[in-house]
Amino acid sequence: MAAELSPIDKAKFVAAKRAVGFVQNGMKVGLGTGSTAAWMVRCLAERVREEGLRVTGVPTSTRTAQLAQQLGITVTSLDDAKWLDLTIDGADEFDRNLNLIKGGGAALLQEKIVATASDQMIVIADAAKEVSTLGAFPLPVEVIPFGWQTTKALIEETLVSLDVLNRDCTLRMNGDKPLITDESNYIVDLHLKRIGNPRQLALVLNQIPGVVENGLFIDICDIVVIGHGDGRVTVRNINSGAVEDDHIDLAPGDNIFADLGD
Repeated sequence: MAAELSPIDKAKFVAAKRAVGFVQNGMKVGLGTGSTAAWMVRCLAERVREEGLRVTGVPTSTRTAQLAQQLGITVTSLDDAKWLDLTIDGADEFDRNLNLIKGGGAALLQEKIVATASDQMIVIADAAKEVSTLGAFPLPVEVIPFGWQTTKALIEETLVSLDVLNRDCTLRMNGDKPLITDESNYIVDLHLKRIGNPRQLALVLNQIPGVVENGLFIDICDIVVIGHGDGRVTVRNINSGAVEDDHIDLAPGDNIFADLGD
C-alpha cells in the first residue's frame, strides 16, 4: 500500500509519523483537522494500539473527533481537558518564522483555540507548504452569518490601507449554499497573493465587527516537521533554532495503511 501513495501523501505520512514521536504517555494532545492531520491521527492510533500509549485527544473538528474515535483514541472536550501538553496540526502555508495560514479545512476557530491552549504546537507539512511570504493561499476569515455581506465589505475596505497585493474576497461555498463551520459560521476567503505584515493584518481583521477569527497563526507554532516524498524529514524548532534531519522508512506492511478508507 505504501508504494501506491503519491509523493505528497508519502511526505504527509512521514511528517505525521515523526511528529507523533513527540507524544509521551499520559499526554493530552490537540488533534488537528485536514488531510495531513488525518495522517497524524492514524499514526497516533497505531502507537496506541501497538505500544499501549495512553493519550487523551482533543479534536479540533467533528470529523477529526469521528476519525479518532473510530481508530481507538480516547477523546474529550477542551473544557474537560482545560490545558494541553501539545497540539499537532497541519498548515496551508508557513514561513521561516513559523507564522502560518490555516483554515483550508474550515476549522480555523477551534484549531486556534486548541493550539493556544497548549504548551507546544507542532505543525506537520509537506515541503511545498513552505513559502518566503504568506498569502498565496487564500486567507480564511470566519464570520457570523448575520450581516456577513456588510462584514465582507468592511474587510475589503480595511484591506485598502494594508500591505497586501490583492483584495478579492469570496464567500466559501458548499455546493450552492454557504459552507457552515462547526460553530455555525461562514468563511470568507481573502485572495491576497502576498501579505507584507501578517501580525498587523491578524490584529486589524479581528477588530472588524462580525469577524470571529482569522486564519493567521502568529507566534503560536513552536516546531514544524517537514516531510518529503522520499522519506526524509526535517524538524525545525523556532525556540531553540535547532534543525534536525531524519528519515522515516515507508514500510509496505505498516499497519497505518490498513486504516485508509478515504
